[in-house]
This record gives sequence, structure tokens and C-alpha cells, in this order.
Amino acid sequence: EGTPYLYLMLNRNKKAISLNLKKKEGIDLLCKILEDADVLLEGFRPGALAGMGLPYEELQKKFPRLIYCAISGYGDSGPYRDFAGHDANYLALSGLLDLKGEKDGAPSLLGFQLADIGGGSLIALSSILAALYYREKTGRGQKIDVSMMEASLQYQSLYLGIYLSTGKVPERGAELLNGKLPNYSIYPVKSGRYVVLAALEERFFRVFLRQAGMEEEFKKWELIEENFEKMKDRLLSYFAGKTLEELEPIFMHSDCCLSPIKNLQEVLKDKHLIERDMFFKMKHPKYGELKQLSSPFRFSETPCSYHTIPPEHGEHNEKVYMSIGLSNEEIQDYKNKRII
Repeated sequence: EGTPYLYLMLNRNKKAISLNLKKKEGIDLLCKILEDADVLLEGFRPGALAGMGLPYEELQKKFPRLIYCAISGYGDSGPYRDFAGHDANYLALSGLLDLKGEKDGAPSLLGFQLADIGGGSLIALSSILAALYYREKTGRGQKIDVSMMEASLQYQSLYLGIYLSTGKVPERGAELLNGKLPNYSIYPVKSGRYVVLAALEERFFRVFLRQAGMEEEFKKWELIEENFEKMKDRLLSYFAGKTLEELEPIFMHSDCCLSPIKNLQEVLKDKHLIERDMFFKMKHPKYGELKQLSSPFRFSETPCSYHTIPPEHGEHNEKVYMSIGLSNEEIQDYKNKRII
């Protein structure tokens, strides 16, 4: 019950207002806010704001310095423009899901929001920063059209290059980074656990073999495709006889590129993340101390910090609307009309 933990994880250091954009008075209030805004970021379906009476062309005339960023599944044009969708749809249509899964098996879901975050939020962030830099040079804002499907396609760059040069369609479990290589693959160990060997460069693979006591044995096999199956079989046999504890010295060797596959509970206890303060306790007046993820952005001059707890819906209505010139009476009138 109460506020979802996900909301509490994602909304620190923010202000929250309520605003009904389906009414003209709401659009007028938004325009008042935009008079002093750098960026307008929205995630409606394409054309939604225009349908409410605020197309980009109008925004551009009123606020020529404004950077307007729209994140959608498929972008502001094209035959998929108005389709509903979620992360898995964008990954499917960009070809990424076709690479996920076992060789000769079915595709499988990733289990996390690669398209939403990596293809949506981070691409929007990069685009907005570039647009702000452009505005600093020219004084002009612009519209940014982020398609999560198209942004996800960028993750295909390696395989797209191979396909365009050879005509070979990439396959599940049969490519450089999804299980083909013996030195870049997942292996089961004792007790139902798994490790990943990611010694992509041969020199790191040799270091691993030396630490595992198999260097001499593997000298008979050159790291070429005709030997991959034999090398994989030997590595499967080696790892099947080991526990995670027995492999700990190899995990800790700086050049072996061998890692245990951890569950989330184990990640939260990771000494490296703890030492780098990747987790902290947020004090909430209603829910007490809540464990939170710190920001991954590390700045030497302006370190990220936690200032305010996630706001309640409309918590900052008075503060924000008074800052744009509304009186207490006007704010109450807008509340009565269900504009805010």
C-alpha cells in the first residue's frame, strides 16, 4: 500500500505539479511555465500535444529557444507512428530479440527495459545536451524526435556491419557476442550457478587458461572456428567440477575476465559497489529509511547528491504556480475548475 517503491526510486530531486492539458486553461498555464523553460520533454503518442492545441510549430513561434523532445515508440512519422507498444515490441522490430536465446531455440525476453532506458531515456538525454549546446551557439531551440525502435537498432551496429559486408544474417547462439566463442560464453558450475567467461581478446583467454591450469592442454587448439566446439566441451567439463567459491581466485585476477553471474540480492552486497557508494539510505517521513541507487554519473566538480524526497502528486502546485505570477485566489479557482 502507499507510494510504489519504483516511484520512490525514480523521482528524487524533482518538483511535481498537476495540470489538466485537456482544457484550454491548462494549455495556457503550460505556456506560462514554458516562458522560462529550457526543455519540454514528453512521452505521449505522436500528435497528442498538437491534438490538445499545442503543435510544435506554435511552440516554436512562441518560444524560439525552447528544446522540445518527444519520446515515442516509433517516431513522429512512418507507418508504425500511431501503434501502441512496449519495450519488447521495439526490441522485436529492431531485430534484437532475434539474437536473444539458445542456439536452435526460441527467442527470449531480456527481462529489463533496454529500449525504454537505453533507447529512450539515454538517447533523449544525449540529444537534449547536443541541442542545448547548439542553442548556446545559435540561440535557437529545436524539436527532437526520439524513436525507441530506431534507437534500439543502434545496438545492432556490429551485426549490421557483418551482414552488409557478407550477407550473413546473425543467428541466436552463433555469433561473436551471443555464445559462439568458447572464450565469450556462459558456463554452468556446481550447485546450479553460472559464470560468464568474457575473455574476448586471446591474451586475456590465455591468462584465464593459465590461472585455471589448462594452458598447456589448450596449446593444441588454435582459437579458430573449427576448434570452438572441442574447446567449449573442455571448458564445460572444467566449470562443471567447480563451485563459485573455488573459482574466487580467478574471479579476482584482474586479467581473467571471468565473473560469477549474480542475482540482485548478491549485487546489493557487492563490496565494489558498496565502496563506491552506489547505494544509500533515503530518509522518508512516511516510510522511514529506504535503500536507493545512487547516480552512475561521477563528476569531480559537481558530484550528484540527494536533496529532496520524491514529491506527492501536485505537491508543488502553489510554489510553481505562484512563481509564474498566479495569486492564491487564482490557484484555488484553477483547483475548483479541476485545471490543476
